[in-house]
Amino acid sequence: MALAVVLFVLVVATIVFHFASPWWFTDLAADWGTIDFTINITFWVTGFVFIACNLFMAYCVWKFRQKEGHKAVYEPENAKLEFGLSVFTTVGVIAMLAPGLFVWAQFVTPPEDAAEFEVLGQQWQWQFRYPGADGRLGTADTTFVSETNPFGINPDDPNGMDDVVVNDPIMHLPQYQPVKALLRSNDVLHNFTVTQFRVKMDLVPGLVSYLWFDPTVEGTYDILCEELCGIGHFVMRGSVVVETQEKFDAWLAAQPTFAETQAQAAPDLIAGQAQYATCTACHGAAGEGNQMLNAPKLAGQQAWYIERQLDYFKQGVRGGDGDTYGQQMTAFANLLTSDDAVRNVAAYIASLPDEPAALTIAGDVSNGYDIYDRNCAACHLDDGAGTWYTDAPKLAGMNDWYFVTQISNFKAGIRGLHPQDDFGEQMVSMATAMADLEEVQDVAAYINTLR
Repeated sequence: MALAVVLFVLVVATIVFHFASPWWFTDLAADWGTIDFTINITFWVTGFVFIACNLFMAYCVWKFRQKEGHKAVYEPENAKLEFGLSVFTTVGVIAMLAPGLFVWAQFVTPPEDAAEFEVLGQQWQWQFRYPGADGRLGTADTTFVSETNPFGINPDDPNGMDDVVVNDPIMHLPQYQPVKALLRSNDVLHNFTVTQFRVKMDLVPGLVSYLWFDPTVEGTYDILCEELCGIGHFVMRGSVVVETQEKFDAWLAAQPTFAETQAQAAPDLIAGQAQYATCTACHGAAGEGNQMLNAPKLAGQQAWYIERQLDYFKQGVRGGDGDTYGQQMTAFANLLTSDDAVRNVAAYIASLPDEPAALTIAGDVSNGYDIYDRNCAACHLDDGAGTWYTDAPKLAGMNDWYFVTQISNFKAGIRGLHPQDDFGEQMVSMATAMADLEEVQDVAAYINTLR
């Protein structure tokens, strides 16, 4: 009797939780209400079966409980019951699957007026490509991938020269314009998902998959990777901005074409040296840094990373509340009034002789190795050399005290929480791998061995 009551209460509690639960679908922001319809059908069919089976089981437990003088009857065959259950099950399965087949037929058939764009996934970031004036995307392949051509666009394909490249995890789409997203991966399996659009699809290395949707509601929505793609899977985030056609056109016109990214002149090291003169007071003439002034060593760091950090200081992405030394850098970064000036300084700093920084941090090297190997090496590489591919700067040979300071800033929310600091946001999450200051110092001590 008690078991029957428990089963009944379980069914009632499940129904109450379903309707009172705060975990419902996100608001629909694309023309895919039919997908919600098929999911709701599945909920109703499976919900009915769940309720019916459990209530029937509770009834049987109560009705056929052990009684004095009652003997169970063994009935191995019942053609009528088996036929009824087969028909009932068939109807239920058809009710669940048939609507999905019709929706799938729509899903794999984009409208003829759908605009194409490309989503490129790689560990652990999103990038986007739009066709240029010719309306056609150029061919691309991983064999062409490089620091200056992260999309792997074929430089010999004229259709790719005017392609608009967005090397940023934020994409824009016009409202009420059906779009077909071509999905490509540079490395491993990824999955492109925007929950408000109700569509998702895997990005398979070596293939170009696709999905389509019609964004209908203006707003900013999260892009997620829902395929376990490595240690940084959970921080592989992006955004999609749905806006009016006018705003979209203005944004697209401001993005560079592939040809423009390939036509940049080589940085001027002489000009960069002259502009670096204002930096020497803190960072030293040879970029050796000065701990007393909280100025880190710059020599040996990659030019692309220095460029990005200078831009962050200029844009206010770094140097916010609580970042006293970062606020000092903001004023100096704003002395570089053009993108060329930033590139020149960054290139000059990267050309300085790289002498390993002095050791100032001691810690448990073995524990530091365990933490670094399980978390940091995936982006910063086993030897701490860093790589543009994962947007991870060099760590080996740089200041250990600066590493401790910045990890502490990430953990404290002083750095990495600005809405435009996408990579800093990833570091805020990854910094939690170090439980306290002692473990941060252990990692710094291990990095010191990578010299």
